[in-house]
Amino acid sequence: MSINVEPIESGSVIDHIKAGRGLKVLRILGISEEFTGRVALVMNVTSKAMGKKDIVKIEGIHIDEKTADKISLIAPNASLNIVKNSKVVEKRKVVMPEVLIGVAKCPNPKCISSFESSETRFKVEKMGLRCAFCERVFQPEELLS
Repeated sequence: MSINVEPIESGSVIDHIKAGRGLKVLRILGISEEFTGRVALVMNVTSKAMGKKDIVKIEGIHIDEKTADKISLIAPNASLNIVKNSKVVEKRKVVMPEVLIGVAKCPNPKCISSFESSETRFKVEKMGLRCAFCERVFQPEELLS
């Protein structure tokens, strides 16, 4: 069975999202029922490389680097395509950087970053993401709560 989704003229396509996480990507992008552009969310699509995957297409939004960093928290191996004039003008992998700056709020309510107006910083480590201010380690999903 094939699913046909209209191409977009200008916007972003996020492919190779782990199955079931497409809705979280839409939340990161701030897409809700008030959004007036066209959005396609295809879930649990068969993938040779992943088994199953989700795909998100959004008309009118071009994803910047900081938003791509935020997406990397839940879809670190996704691919991002920027579309302009119905053509893919940029294609790149979503990769979690070594340090995430200003991407998410520290979940620790006692962290100094909760009281001061400084950009949050998280260093990527094997165990998770370490806050540069309170030094606590969090899992990527915890930063999106």
